[in-house]
Amino acid sequence: MKALNLTFFLLLVAAIGASAQVNQKAIMGTWESDEKDVRMEIFKEGEEYKGKLLWGNKVVEPDGKTSKKDLQNPDEKLRSRQILGIVSLTGLKWDGKEYVDGNIYDPPSGKTYECKAWVEKDKFYLRGFMGISLLGKTVAWHRYESQ
Repeated sequence: MKALNLTFFLLLVAAIGASAQVNQKAIMGTWESDEKDVRMEIFKEGEEYKGKLLWGNKVVEPDGKTSKKDLQNPDEKLRSRQILGIVSLTGLKWDGKEYVDGNIYDPPSGKTYECKAWVEKDKFYLRGFMGISLLGKTVAWHRYESQ
């Protein structure tokens, strides 16, 4: 009976570990905000998750394709770079429940905010804030399937 209980316990621990691994990687892929005004690719590099800006209605010229320059960047050396393709989300780390300790750069304003993220069902939620998460804004995202 003890061997059966130990086997059950080990299977349960393995299942929980596999579930956490699946949830941890659930953030990876291409996402579009529910307002359909920005797209980002989330990827893992080392132990952190990052996001590359693929498109945004505030970061492209009126033709909808040509990238604007990063004119509001506080670093003068970066103001001539194209916004599309920059890694604007950095530092997210999986804590077993959600992604924490990240930073999100907002090119139109030139400001960087702390952030955290989580995935629920088929949605990705990104909360940006300054200092206290309670005083922030959450944006909901859905998986983007290119047409």
